[in-house]
Amino acid sequence: MLAAESVREAQAKLAHANRVMLLGEMVASIAHEVNQPISAAVTNASAGLRWLAMQPPDMEEVRRALERIVRDGMRASDVIARIRALVKKAPPRKDSLDVNGTIREVIVLTSGELSKNNIKLLTRLSSDLPVVSADRVQLQQVILNLFANAIEAMSGVSDRPRELIVSSGAGDSNDIFVEVRDSGPGLDPDNSDRVFQSFYTTKPGGMGMGLALCRSIVTTHGGRLWAMPNDPPGAVFRFTLPITAGSSTEPRSLASHHPLSPKSLQNWRRQ
Repeated sequence: MLAAESVREAQAKLAHANRVMLLGEMVASIAHEVNQPISAAVTNASAGLRWLAMQPPDMEEVRRALERIVRDGMRASDVIARIRALVKKAPPRKDSLDVNGTIREVIVLTSGELSKNNIKLLTRLSSDLPVVSADRVQLQQVILNLFANAIEAMSGVSDRPRELIVSSGAGDSNDIFVEVRDSGPGLDPDNSDRVFQSFYTTKPGGMGMGLALCRSIVTTHGGRLWAMPNDPPGAVFRFTLPITAGSSTEPRSLASHHPLSPKSLQNWRRQ
C-alpha cells in the first residue's frame, strides 16, 4: 500500500511537471488566445465612447458595445481559468464530464500553434455522446499531449497537407473513444507500443514522459490508449473511457498496471 501511494504521488508530480512544460511550449499560442478578446474589448469600448459622444447619444449602440465588452471579458477569463486549472496542483477528482467540451477547450489552447504551423484542424465529434466519469484536468492533459505531439510530428512535412483530425464517438463495449489523427511521418510499426514506455522518446529534447503519463491517466480511468499507423502516412492515437463509473482506482491496481513502475520512478529520480 505504501509503495502504491508512493507511485501515485510521483505520478501526480510528473503529471504536473508535464502540464507546465506543455503550457510553456505554447506560450505564444496562449498569449494570442488571451490577446484576442482583450483587443476586441478595447475596440468595443472605443466604439461605445464614440456613440456616447454623439448628439444625442445613441444609447442602444452603447448598450450593445457594453454587452460585447462583457462577452469578451468572460472569454478572456475563461481561457485564463483553463490555464490556471492545468498549472494548479490539485488532487484528482472525477465528475460527470462532457468529453467534446474538453476537446474544444484544448482546441482553444492550441489554435495558435495549429495556425503557426499551417495545420488544418478537422473535427468529427459525435453529437450524442454520453457523459463519462473523469477528471477534467487530467483528460485535458491527455488530449493536449496528443495534440502537441501531432503538431510537432507534422512540423517537417512539406510534400502533403498538414491535417490534424480529432474524432469522438461511441465504442463497441459501453465506452466512448477519442481519436487524434495526423499526417506526419508516422510511427515505426516495430516500436508503436514503445512510445508509451517511460523515457522512450523520438524527440531530440524530449523527456519521454508525455505518452507514458497519458496511458497511465487513461488506465486509471478504466480505459485504454494505443497507437496505430494512419493511411495515408501519419499516426493515429486513440483512447477509450468507460461510459459508466467503475474505473480502477484501487492502490493495488494502480501499482500493478501503472506504466511508471517503482523501478522507473527510481531511475527518474536518479536522473
